[in-house]
Parts: sequence; structure tokens; C-alpha cells
Amino acid sequence: MTMDRRRLLRSAPALLLGRSGLLIPSLLAPSFRSALSAATPEFPAALLVPRSGEHAALGRSMERAAMLAQGAGDAKLFHVCDTLGTPEGAIAAAKLARRGGARILLGPIFAAELPGVVAVAGPSVPVISFSNDASLRESGAFVFGITAVQIVTTLLRYAAGRGIRRVAVAPDAAGGWGAQVLAAANQLARPLGLELVRLPAGWAQAVAGLPDAVLFGDSDQLTSAGPALTGRGVQVLGAISGLDLPAETLRTLEGAWFAAPDPAGFASFARAFEDRVGSPPGLITALAYDAVRIVQQLRHGGGVDRSALLAATGFNGVCGNLRFREDGSAARALAVLAVKNAKLVSVASSLA
Repeated sequence: MTMDRRRLLRSAPALLLGRSGLLIPSLLAPSFRSALSAATPEFPAALLVPRSGEHAALGRSMERAAMLAQGAGDAKLFHVCDTLGTPEGAIAAAKLARRGGARILLGPIFAAELPGVVAVAGPSVPVISFSNDASLRESGAFVFGITAVQIVTTLLRYAAGRGIRRVAVAPDAAGGWGAQVLAAANQLARPLGLELVRLPAGWAQAVAGLPDAVLFGDSDQLTSAGPALTGRGVQVLGAISGLDLPAETLRTLEGAWFAAPDPAGFASFARAFEDRVGSPPGLITALAYDAVRIVQQLRHGGGVDRSALLAATGFNGVCGNLRFREDGSAARALAVLAVKNAKLVSVASSLA
């Protein structure tokens, strides 16, 4: 199954810090302000996203995806609270959501916003965070973003099953996502029978000692070094957090493997979103769609709380079917995508 690259995944970095600021009541969603005086169980969820401030465009995109998931049959499923994309704004938004009777919080987006939101929510109100920072496990929230651990697990399992034994991880001086990719590889290599090695100095001219595969967590490094490695017969593994790679780049990475939500499931959502909004969605936008679908499933099952989230055998999503764990992490089904003729083609799927 192929997919146009612009309909594929684009996610926000896990550790962005918003600028400081206070929540101004006039910036809150009017429908939620009115709900404060008449909160009922008909409004079980609050969507905590930035409707103003630096990240307002992202927040509006997520709100539209959530509305698409809600549809006409669930007109009172959730309300939107403006976080401004800052820790202070997120705390104020969470307080407003609690006063309005929300029984589950969808958001916030950024890791820096999460501790304050969890504190406001307390043990009785689950928080489904859109961050992809795996270090937020056991923070009291559920980590809903696609993490480096999920991507690396999918890639290394697939590689090990196809005879890959020696894997190098391309260094990433920037830290952040790249550091999480390295940590995941260190954790998973031995159980999968893989040996982590270093790329030899002067590898581009080396005649021996090259690894079977190189794992990249940085798209710039992938773009610059990947083609040369592919030309030397080394398998390229792209553990990057977004796959909006131009066709000219994909042409130089023939045979490379990536991990991402299955394009077959993502494509139908992407078409519906673009038909309504006029522009294609990114991955983090699709997470808002999936989060509202989870609330729908919980409500139809009779319980919108932490125990219901954990008791469910799984949730279907355009970003991969998943189930939540007690520690707040998630097992998520991702596809392995191979580059074939400058297109990404799904070749396998795995629960990571």
C-alpha cells in the first residue's frame, strides 16, 4: 500500500518549551466557558490545546480533527480549553476543565505543560498527553504520542527477523529525540540478538568493518549519510519523528526502512480531513482524532476513567491500534515502510 508523502506523518518535537504567559479568560473557548455554569456528564472530555499564542495553528488543526472524530452523533462529547502552549496556560486550562466537569483530559501537547496538568487532574481524572516523550512514563499521565521506543522496537524487530545482526546508531549531538532513539536501541538490542557497534572512522572509504545496518534518529543526518550507506550495501533504518521527506530524498534512499502508522489506515482520515479543512493533516493532528475516538469507545462502554482505559483490550486508531499500560506507556501497532521507487510502501506491521 503506497501513500503520497504529504499525507504522511509530521509530529511536533517532544520537548518544546512554550513561552511564559498567563491564561486570559477571554481566550478560552466560549462553549466551554458557558459549560461552567451548566456542566453535565454529557461533556466527559476536555481537549487541552493552544487556541492562541505561538502554537495556535497546531491547536486549531487538532481541534478540527477532534470535531471530525466527534461527528454529528456526539455533539456534546468534548470542549476545548486554550493552553496558550505554555505550562502556566495549561494549568489554568486544566482547572477550567475540572470546574466544567470534565472526566478525562485530552492533552496537553508539550512535555513542559504536563506536570501541572497532572497535578490539577488528580488521581481520579485520566490525562492522555499528546507528547511523544517516553520519559513521561509514570508521570501520572498516559503518553499518547508515538515514541522513539515504539519506532525503534518496530524497526529492530523487523531487522532482526531478516538477518541483521550488527547495528550502528548514528550519533546525534542535538540530544532530545536522538537521545531517546539511542536509549531505546541500547535497551532492545540484546534481547533481539543484535550487537550495537560504532561506525568506523572514515566509513565512507572503508572496505571492511561496516555494520549490517545504521539507525538514524535525525532526518538531516539520514539525508546526508543515508545514500552513501545504501550504496555500500548497508541497511538504513530511519527512526525519525516525521516522514515528510521529499521524493528527491526518497530516491536516494531506495530500500531504507522506516516505522510509522500504517498508511492504509491513515489515508482515509487524511482524505476526510483535507476535504473539510483544505490542507493535509500531520501526525500530531491525527492523534487528536484518535483521542476523541477513544472517549467515544469509553463512553459507549459505560466508564470514562483510568480503570476503563486500562481494562480495554485495545483501541483502534489511524495512528495505529494501541492499548495502555499501568505505567502510562502504550503498546502501539506500527507499520514498517520500505522505500521503493521513491515511495513509502508498507511491508510489515508490529505491536511495539
